[in-house]
Amino acid sequence: MEMQFHIEGGDFSGAGTASSEVKKVLKQLNISPMIIRRIAVALYEAEVNVVAHAFSGEMTVNIESDKIQICIVDEGPGIEDIEQAMQEGFSTASDKVREMGFGAGMGLPNIKRNTDEMKLSSIPGKGTTIEIIVKF
Repeated sequence: MEMQFHIEGGDFSGAGTASSEVKKVLKQLNISPMIIRRIAVALYEAEVNVVAHAFSGEMTVNIESDKIQICIVDEGPGIEDIEQAMQEGFSTASDKVREMGFGAGMGLPNIKRNTDEMKLSSIPGKGTTIEIIVKF
């Protein structure tokens, strides 16, 4: 089963919509609540990253019998130093984003912690792609 979502940069009121939709489908498929929680956390963090840092993004979710594969591709400033961005507490979020309670620098570490596989690539000035897999 494939699901696709558009994520609009700056739309904090819409952040979490895709992760909520995926969570509903996984519940209907009787996936373990612990697995659903991991997926929901990773997807929400990825969505918020697009909303907070990019102009727009696309999320593709493939649910298979033994795993879920997610790919998020955004158009934005990209990540200059991926190793640094993966460190807990590191953030390039604007003051405005931080005032809303986002941008604590835990997004990418939380995605990695809640997935079985994570691949992150970025081209500064163009955008970022994150691919994640969670096995059932």
